[in-house]
Amino acid sequence: MTKAYWVSAYHEVKDSDALAAYAKLAGPALTAAGAKFLARGLPAATKEAGIMQRLVLIEFETVAQALAAYASPGYQEALAALGKNAVVRDMRIIEGV
Repeated sequence: MTKAYWVSAYHEVKDSDALAAYAKLAGPALTAAGAKFLARGLPAATKEAGIMQRLVLIEFETVAQALAAYASPGYQEALAALGKNAVVRDMRIIEGV
């Protein structure tokens, strides 16, 4: 089976308290759903059209597992804590090669 990856790019953080509340819930919820956090934070360097913004890279065993983690009650609780306007981010789930 091919692994899957969540890639989240935080374009803007408007409410750091809401982001902290989200992270406190999201980490355990995703780990319980099989997530392996590979990287998170600001880039060590940016090249070409790269932007110095917070990134998160998470590995799952399959795309189905990644999608189930997103839909899980624990992660949905984390999203509720984050709210609608706390961050502007681009989140993608991609299949590994």
